[in-house]
This record gives sequence, structure tokens and C-alpha cells, in this order.
Amino acid sequence: MLRKTVEIATPGTRLSVAHRQLVIERPEAKPATVPIEDIGVLIVDDRRASYTQAVLVELLAAGATVMISGRDHLPAGMMLPLDAHHVQTERHRAQVEASEPTRKQIWRALVSAKLSQQACVLTHFAGDGHGLAEMARRVRSGDPDNLEAQGAQRYWPLLFGKDFRRDRAADGINAALNYGYAVVRAAAARAIVASGLIPSLGVFHKNRGNPFCLADDLLEPYRPFVDWRVKLMTLDGGAPTLDDRATRAALLSLFNETVLVGGRRSPLLLALQASAASLCRALTSDDRKLALPEGLPLGPDLFDEES
Repeated sequence: MLRKTVEIATPGTRLSVAHRQLVIERPEAKPATVPIEDIGVLIVDDRRASYTQAVLVELLAAGATVMISGRDHLPAGMMLPLDAHHVQTERHRAQVEASEPTRKQIWRALVSAKLSQQACVLTHFAGDGHGLAEMARRVRSGDPDNLEAQGAQRYWPLLFGKDFRRDRAADGINAALNYGYAVVRAAAARAIVASGLIPSLGVFHKNRGNPFCLADDLLEPYRPFVDWRVKLMTLDGGAPTLDDRATRAALLSLFNETVLVGGRRSPLLLALQASAASLCRALTSDDRKLALPEGLPLGPDLFDEES
């Protein structure tokens, strides 16, 4: 089932639960309800919002992710369910014991897929992948040649102009990219936990202060979807701003896009689950084949959003 991404952005919204429904009460509006089990990610982007402990407990018990945004509309924190899979302990043990060659092969596949996706983005907007597809085929186990970084140096100026610099603290295009990556990362973390894996134990990312290293690994081949959407938003000459709710809505609508993953068409949110499941198999069994994105979105699927 395709779960919903629900953004709360109206100032002064109150959230509560009743009869397994999330009750959304906004000033000067009739209350709205969403079944708890239909929610995959709840984003609270309202500094005046209020909600009960029961809201968090019910959402987490249903396997949802809760993400809280700060003043800049970027995620400031995230809550994930801990009891998410019936064989969680067994999979945790297998994940911890996964060999270094296994981890390196997984990282090779993730980097190769990311470069291929970046080539698709450049081909779509510039008519040429500028060698990134060929670079993807040269990635070796563990990416010892750091082709991921080499690809980024070529990719960003070609996509957003020679003066563009990727900056996690900048506004405009950078802020839109940061927001898109953050919400997809939250969905990736949820999919990883639902697959019974430890989100902090990555195959490449190893920052000891990062509780979502494995989600960052899985995010890599999905980043170009965000790049594609942000680039589309700049084609009319305007610079996206997160203060504009339409910008955030456009980025959240990525979860609705139909994508090809592992040879199957599905909404991006479900595709992340398929990728996480294949990552789990690669880390805990002899099945090393990952289900990763192939090309740009094929078109939107039906998607319901409450706000």
C-alpha cells in the first residue's frame, strides 16, 4: 500500500488522535482526519503546532516516520519506530557480520547507479550525459578511484551553471536540494528500519554522530530525482524558495512519481521500500543484486496529501 506523506504547515494547527485517525484541526477550518495506518511520513513544519504524546505513539506504532522542521523549513529532527520487523534481531546480527567485500560491492552498485542517474538528468536537460554513464561502468568495488566525487565535479556546473557551488548552508537552489534530500532520506530511513536493518550502520558512510548512515548510503542513487525536480522548478527563470509552500509541495510530490526500480514500475515511495528490501538481502544473505533506480520518473501516480 502506498502510504501518504502529510505536511502540517498551517500556523496554529492542533493534532490529536481518535479512533485510529489523525485529527488535524486548523484555525478557521473544519477538522480533517487521516487514518493512522495510511501515513508513511508526517512532516510538521509549523512552529506553533501542538500535538499530544498519543499522536507520536500511534504514528510510530503504525510504522510511520515523524519529521520536525525548523525555522528554515529544513528538517531539524526525525523519529522512527524501533519495533519494525519480526526478525529484527536476526537481521541486525547478520548486518553487523557482513564482510567488508560485501559492503564494498554494495557501495560500488550504489555509486554506479547514482552516476547513471545523473547521466539521465543531464541528458534530459542538456541532451548529453557528458561521460557520466561511461564513468558509472568503470566504478570498482568500494569506489577506490572516487568516481562519485569526480562525477559531482562534472555534474553540478553542467546542471545549474558554471558558477553553481553545492552549499548545504545556502539559499535558493541549494536550500531546495537540501529539503528534497532530507525528505527522501527520511523515507529511506523508514524503509530501512521496516526491512529490519540498523539505520546507523552504513556500508560507506561512517560518521559516528550520524544515526542514519545506511539511509545516506541508500539515498545516493535517489538524489538525482531531487536534482531533476529542482531543475524543472528553475526553468522559468525563478529561484525556488522554501518560504513558498508550493516549492515544498512540488518536492514532496516526488513520492508520487512512477519510477523504474529493479525492472518494476512503482511510486517512488514504494520503490524505496523495494531498494531497502534488496539492500537487506545483500547484507544478510547471498543475494547481492540490488533493486535501484533506472532512469527518470515515468509519470505521476495518484497521490493524496493532507495539510
